[in-house]
Amino acid sequence: MAILVKHKRAGISPMKVRLVCDLIRNKKASEALRILRFSGKKEIAVTLAKLINSGLAIAAESGKYDMDNLVINSLFANDGPTLKRIQPRAQGRAYRIRKRTSNITLELKEE
Repeated sequence: MAILVKHKRAGISPMKVRLVCDLIRNKKASEALRILRFSGKKEIAVTLAKLINSGLAIAAESGKYDMDNLVINSLFANDGPTLKRIQPRAQGRAYRIRKRTSNITLELKEE
């Protein structure tokens, strides 16, 4: 049995999230939190740490899992809806700005 935690419409580009996801995939939850604490991408690290802590809280509440043996089984970031905005430019033109969002899915499994 696995614990599935999702964060939809995170305001971060999925390409940027995937860089940090690759650092902590297939690691123990405690080790992943340690890696995220010293990561250079702070906003993404905080978001992923909150997801991991949410999964750990679910595991602690259910009482079925050994907290020391929980491993991040799968972690991926897919494209969420893209917000389209307009940037005014010279001579009455308008450029489109695409603000990308991501759907992050985390699965914790007992080792």
